[in-house]
Amino acid sequence: MSDVATLIPLDNVDPVLVEQLLDRAFEPGRHQRTAYKVRDGSDWLPALSFAAIDGEEHLVGTIQCWPVALTDPAGRAHPMIMVGPVAVLPEHQGMGYGQALMTASLSALSPDAPLPQVMIGDPEYYGRFWGFTNAYTGGWDLPGPFEQHRLLVRCANPAVLPKEGMLGPWRS
Repeated sequence: MSDVATLIPLDNVDPVLVEQLLDRAFEPGRHQRTAYKVRDGSDWLPALSFAAIDGEEHLVGTIQCWPVALTDPAGRAHPMIMVGPVAVLPEHQGMGYGQALMTASLSALSPDAPLPQVMIGDPEYYGRFWGFTNAYTGGWDLPGPFEQHRLLVRCANPAVLPKEGMLGPWRS
């Protein structure tokens, strides 16, 4: 990544540009993915969502975070933050934009009340850099197909995590 790259709040970017970037990074069929069902009807969290702008002031990456909940078998909703999508234009991948976006988003979490963060991703990559793991998600389910080993969580105190539950949008 160039030293002139800049991260800005995602809500400063035209939503049309964000959607175009997501289409290029993930293909237009991305709306059928299970992650979209998990956060269905929710608005992303502006304080945790960022855009990467390259040295020529072009949008090259985004990250969004969403309010979700894991509902346990007793019906109790445990609030969490869903991290992603982390999207970088194909021609800019491997240049550090994704790492910078992830680090900015996770650094913006309040240390006073850190909610567990959940994502669907590569356990080796997200575990190595940010401590995400699938060690506690084996009994969790999603509203659509997914690979169990890719359902990851990051939590300061894993003892608070339910052993079982369905992940879905946060409904207050």
